[in-house]
Amino acid sequence: MKASEIVRLLDADVLAGPLPDEEILTACGSDMMSDVLAFPKERMVLLTGLTNPHTVRTSELLDVQIIVFVRGKLPSQEVLEMAEDAGICILSTKHTLYEASGLLYSAGLPGRLEMHS
Repeated sequence: MKASEIVRLLDADVLAGPLPDEEILTACGSDMMSDVLAFPKERMVLLTGLTNPHTVRTSELLDVQIIVFVRGKLPSQEVLEMAEDAGICILSTKHTLYEASGLLYSAGLPGRLEMHS
């Protein structure tokens, strides 16, 4: 899914960083960064209500291209600068985590990539 489609589906505001050119392949929704670390994905969008620097640091460890802050939450300037430095795009949507996840899933963005043997 293109990043521009995510912005459109979630009626999101771009707060930091350019939208990535690469296709987004998976999504993860959680407010617990330990859960996010347990599900490393390729070219992922992270949906969360957790707006602290730990969210950006965790995203740097994974292949998170976009962080979407849900429920209209806005991060601090420090978090926005960290994301810019890491090359991570930050969005904000008024949707809840549940609603935003459902919208992306219904539009075809999976929560995991199928492994082929």
